[in-house]
Amino acid sequence: MYSGIPFPQIDPVLFQFGWFAVRWYSLAYIFGILGAWWLARKMSAHSHSTFTPLKIDDFLIWATIGIVAGGRLGYVLFYNLRYFCENPLKVLAVWEGGMSFHGGLLGVIVATVLFAKKRHINILAIGDIVACVAPIGLFLGRLANFINGELYGRVSHAVPWVMVFPQGGPEPRHPSQLYEAGCEGLLLFLILNTLWWFFPKYRRRPGFLSGLFLLLYALMRFILEFFREPDFQLGFIFEQITMGQILCVPMALFGLLLINYASPKSILKRMEKNK
Repeated sequence: MYSGIPFPQIDPVLFQFGWFAVRWYSLAYIFGILGAWWLARKMSAHSHSTFTPLKIDDFLIWATIGIVAGGRLGYVLFYNLRYFCENPLKVLAVWEGGMSFHGGLLGVIVATVLFAKKRHINILAIGDIVACVAPIGLFLGRLANFINGELYGRVSHAVPWVMVFPQGGPEPRHPSQLYEAGCEGLLLFLILNTLWWFFPKYRRRPGFLSGLFLLLYALMRFILEFFREPDFQLGFIFEQITMGQILCVPMALFGLLLINYASPKSILKRMEKNK
């Protein structure tokens, strides 16, 4: 039985001048987007698609809007709809926290589809590059969650690295934000980029890496949710299943469809040819 180690007291605000404050959480978004943009430009130079570095520069704005708008609306709809129906102006108060990965994902998908149609680029070619760079933002975002002491794990005495979070009461808890940073961020990044850079056949199958990202993220998130405390305003949806796990199910299924579509022997491709 472990009693937990103290939570490292890191000020969520990096520095502040009067009313202007720079927070680690906002920096995670900024550097996550910039890091993804930089790597995407490098990858596009090795790609045979029409998604060129210059078009990636244009896509950056579209993706940023999709991440922020989708992430916020996803949180409103999936996690706290009653509160925002009673306080509609709070929807715009993004500085108070409240973003959803699944909502941000949908926002990026919509932005990708619209941008691809406008610029006449293969949607899946964009999606594969976005999938490979997205874990950068996921990694930094989870680290920022840890610094904020939010989205902490469930109570446990089973491992020596459990922590007592200031917002989580006196009981030791899993540092689930670090688990997610390691799996959804670092591990997923290594898997996808290893396939992209060292196994070119996978980047020549548009949709494969996008599908693999969706599938692996959904599986990792589903498992890690068992270590994470459910959102207090929702709790468990049924039994021990959380909203995050429910949202991962269609994500995994769509990932499998994309992987199948990208296969040389795809059933969907054969059906299209027979039309």
